[in-house]
Amino acid sequence: MANLNQSDSSKRFITKLQENLQLSIAAKQEFLGDTAQLQQFSNAVQLITKCYQNGGRLYIAGNGGSAADSQHLAAEFVSKLARPRAPLPAEALTVDTSILTAIGNDYGFEEVFARQIAGKMGPKDVFLGITTSGTSRNIVRALEQCKKQNIPTIVLCGRDGGVVKDMADYCLIAKGEYTSVIQEVHTVLYHSICACVEEAIFG
Repeated sequence: MANLNQSDSSKRFITKLQENLQLSIAAKQEFLGDTAQLQQFSNAVQLITKCYQNGGRLYIAGNGGSAADSQHLAAEFVSKLARPRAPLPAEALTVDTSILTAIGNDYGFEEVFARQIAGKMGPKDVFLGITTSGTSRNIVRALEQCKKQNIPTIVLCGRDGGVVKDMADYCLIAKGEYTSVIQEVHTVLYHSICACVEEAIFG
């Protein structure tokens, strides 16, 4: 009986993996066939490239898994993605616990990125926000603050784009139904952004 249960469990696990792989593939294929989104991607790469060429910096923010993605992307710009090169300045606005807790305590969690933007960023810089829902209030406030300061913006979001799709200069929408699938598409997008910027700047 134990062997039979193990066998049944194994089949269920494999089926679940196959389902998840198919969902991920379908979401990526949908993005691949979306001409308008591909152009948004190209525009985002050109914006970041120009930012670096003009002496600016990239600032990135997200919540939960997207906070980890923010740090992942910042690390790849500062260190490298695929080739030895000079570092490119990037910072995740999610890593300083003293700043995050001070702002959250004094002004509210929705201000944790906007207040950092007000203190750190200028028009030469670029803000990249990541929100799978497209409605994260602290990303919305970050985009509003960027608008006030004439800071160009890019957002990676999901589903129908939420409210942020009409707020950012460039919006890349992963139309997966599940947060996990959206995040998997986001990973391909930000790796590709970094790879393209590396190529554009370093040849």
